[in-house]
Amino acid sequence: MEFKLKNKLPKEITVSAPGRICLFGEHQDYLQLPVIAMAIDLRVNISCTPRQDQVFKILLPDINAEQILDFSDGKEFCYTCERDYFRSIYNVLFRQGIRFTRGYDCLVQGNIPINSGTSSSSALNNAWCRFLLEIGDYVLPAWKEPEAVGHFSYQAEVIEFQEPGGMMDQLSTAFGNIIYIDFADNNRIEILPAKLGTFVLGDSGQPKNTRQILARTKEPALAATRKIKATGNQFSFADFSHEHLAEFRKILTAQEYQTTKAMLINRNITRDAYQLLSRENPDHHLVGKLLNKHHHYLDKYLGISTEKINKMLSAALEAGAYGGKINGSGGGGCLFVYAPENPQEVAAAITKSGGKTFLINQHTGLDVNYLE
Repeated sequence: MEFKLKNKLPKEITVSAPGRICLFGEHQDYLQLPVIAMAIDLRVNISCTPRQDQVFKILLPDINAEQILDFSDGKEFCYTCERDYFRSIYNVLFRQGIRFTRGYDCLVQGNIPINSGTSSSSALNNAWCRFLLEIGDYVLPAWKEPEAVGHFSYQAEVIEFQEPGGMMDQLSTAFGNIIYIDFADNNRIEILPAKLGTFVLGDSGQPKNTRQILARTKEPALAATRKIKATGNQFSFADFSHEHLAEFRKILTAQEYQTTKAMLINRNITRDAYQLLSRENPDHHLVGKLLNKHHHYLDKYLGISTEKINKMLSAALEAGAYGGKINGSGGGGCLFVYAPENPQEVAAAITKSGGKTFLINQHTGLDVNYLE
């Protein structure tokens, strides 16, 4: 293995990463089912200039915060708060043998809605991870690739703090564009060629509660799996038919049956969407119809939407959007609608319904620029 040791570091480094929306496959990754995610042109940026000591001074004006990371003792950091991601990413890389010789002043700014399901945390973590890989000693070139950065961020964000969730956020904000991730096939990633028009993102202003929602969706699905297997039947979310599920209705609670049925139907919707988005110019109206169908099962069967988000969605559809759905784990957060013809009118309708809107388009992944 050939490591690269830094002799000369650039004067200024800027790293950015996009937010993302989950087009199809919401609440599917933790069942090892595929998802289709799209990076968006709302981003987080970290601008860094070198210091003369071994301190990372991190300014976060968007949330009126500051963090100081002094690594002069050459050890891993102890965590000082819940989800202490700046330190956890440092620690994950430190365990890989990467070392740092000088500090930086880092300014973090972005326009991704926070705590709304658009992966602001994963975008920040990917950008911070990519920055550390840029300045660290003993860094393998392969570790700077999007897939590796996504894996490092996942370790630091999910594994380190025993959080729920899969790798969709970290991988989609690292790669950018529209990607298909098959979690059952060793996290196989495929960049899809579809070129989509403008979406409108609507932030409900309602904070999402990922843990509570997962308790209401993931646990019933896993309980149904155990009960069906206990009868001697084979069960896999990858190939089980939702029609066949009716044979086991008597041994499942109403919630287990309803949740599992929705998961299987949403799996089929994602497969249809994969075929559709594997073309550069898909049927754009059909994209909207599939989004609407996906939202129906997320709302009526999984119960992850809210009255306000449904009201915003209805207003957008009446204003001419092709279709849309809630985005993220649910219980609040954002929705998005596909509105390539009249995004301004659709945005106005969502705003009138109480949402904060952003016009968004598919965008690139991690980006690094530096000034010598």
